[in-house]
Amino acid sequence: MSKRQDERAKELRERLNNELQRMSLDMCVKCTICETSCPVAPVTPLFSGPKFVGPQAERFRDGESVDHSVDYCSSCGTCSVVCPQGVHVAELNSLARAVMKAEQGVPVRDQLITQTVLMGKAMTPVAPIANAVLDNKLARIAMEKIVGVHRDAPMPTARTQSLHSWLKKRPARTKPATRGSVVYFHGCAGGYFEVDAAKKAIEVLEHIGYDVIVPEQGCCGLAEQSNGLFEKASASVRKLDEQLRSAGTDLPIVSTAGSCTGMLKHEAHEILGIHDPELLDVGTRIREISEFLMELYEADELPTDFRPINMRLPYHAPCQVKSQGMGTPAYDLLRLIPGLEVIDSNVTCCGIAGTYGLKKEKYEIAQAVGKPLFDMIKDTNEGLAACDTETCRWQIEKSSGVTTVHPIVLIHQAYGLGDGE
Repeated sequence: MSKRQDERAKELRERLNNELQRMSLDMCVKCTICETSCPVAPVTPLFSGPKFVGPQAERFRDGESVDHSVDYCSSCGTCSVVCPQGVHVAELNSLARAVMKAEQGVPVRDQLITQTVLMGKAMTPVAPIANAVLDNKLARIAMEKIVGVHRDAPMPTARTQSLHSWLKKRPARTKPATRGSVVYFHGCAGGYFEVDAAKKAIEVLEHIGYDVIVPEQGCCGLAEQSNGLFEKASASVRKLDEQLRSAGTDLPIVSTAGSCTGMLKHEAHEILGIHDPELLDVGTRIREISEFLMELYEADELPTDFRPINMRLPYHAPCQVKSQGMGTPAYDLLRLIPGLEVIDSNVTCCGIAGTYGLKKEKYEIAQAVGKPLFDMIKDTNEGLAACDTETCRWQIEKSSGVTTVHPIVLIHQAYGLGDGE
C-alpha cells in the first residue's frame, strides 16, 4: 500500500470510528430484522448480511482491515430503513467499504464505470456506432474480459441529441408562467441517455404553470461514492451544488433522477460527511418530480384533468427512492390517471443497485435479487412498466423484456401533451 493509500485509509478509518460513536453500535440489538429484509444475503453465500458485515463485525475490527465480504453489499439502504433501533447500517457498511478500497486500491473497472458524464459526452456524437458496439456480442465479451463489465449487463442507449442541445434549439416558450420558476435537475442519464423522459418532465412542469430553469450540471458523485471513491464523489457533489444554486437560492429544485436526488438529500451528508450549509440547503429544496407533484396535489394545486389511459401497469419503487423516507409518491400519482390500474411490485430491489449489477462477479447475484420483480412484471404487464430510476429501468427492461419508463412519461400522456408529436 502506497503512502497516499495509507493516509487515505487512516483518514477514512477515523471517519468510520467517529460515525460509529455518533450512531452507537450498542443501538444494534441483533434482532436480525435487517438480515431478513436484505435482498442480497438470501441469494449468495458471499454476503453474510448487513448486520454481520456491519455493526457486528465492526466491534471486532478495531483498526484491522475490512473483510472483503462488505463489498458484496449492494448499498440498497433497506437495512437502514427497516432497523427499529435507527442504526445506519447501510451507511456504516459504505464507509467500511471505502476503507477497504483505500487500503486495497480501486479497480480500473470501478473507476471507469463511474464516469457517466464523460460517457455521455463521448457517446452522443457517435450514438449509432456506440449503440452498435454495445449490442455486439463479441464486443461485450471483450469488454467483460478486459474491463470486467458482464457481457449481459444492461447498458444505456446513446442518443443523437443531448438534453441541453435540445433546449438550445427549442423554440421560445409562448405560454406565460403563472407559478414562478423551478430548477430542473436531470442527472447524467437525463442529460444524455434518458433525454425523452427529461423533455417530458420539463413539458409537464411548464404545462402546469412553471418556468423551468435548466442550468449546466454535472454528476452528483453517487456512482463514485458507492465504489469507494470518496474524494472524487465529494468534488462532484460540491460542483453540482454550485451549479444548482447558480440558478437561484430560493427556488424549488425538481428532479427525475431519483437516486441522484437521494445523494443530495442524504448520502452526501451521512456517508461522505459533507455538512456544508450550501449543500444542506440544496438537500432541503430538492424534490423527486413525483414527490413534488404529489405535494401540489395534497395542497389542491395540481391540475388533474387527466385523460384516461386504459391499461394495467406494473410499477416498481426503487430501493434508493424508498430509502429517502418519502413513501411511494409515483404510485399515488399514477393512480390519479383514470383507467390506469397500477400494480405495486412490492419487491425490495431489482438488483442493479447503480453499478453493482454491471460487474462480472456480481451480475448473477443481481439477477437473482431481481428475479421476483422480473417475473412479476412479465405476469402483469400489458406492454409497459414504470420505475423511477434510470439504471433500475434498464435492468428491468433487459431482464424482463418489457419496455420500462419513468412515471412522468405517463403523466405527460395523460395531460395530452404528446398529441402534436
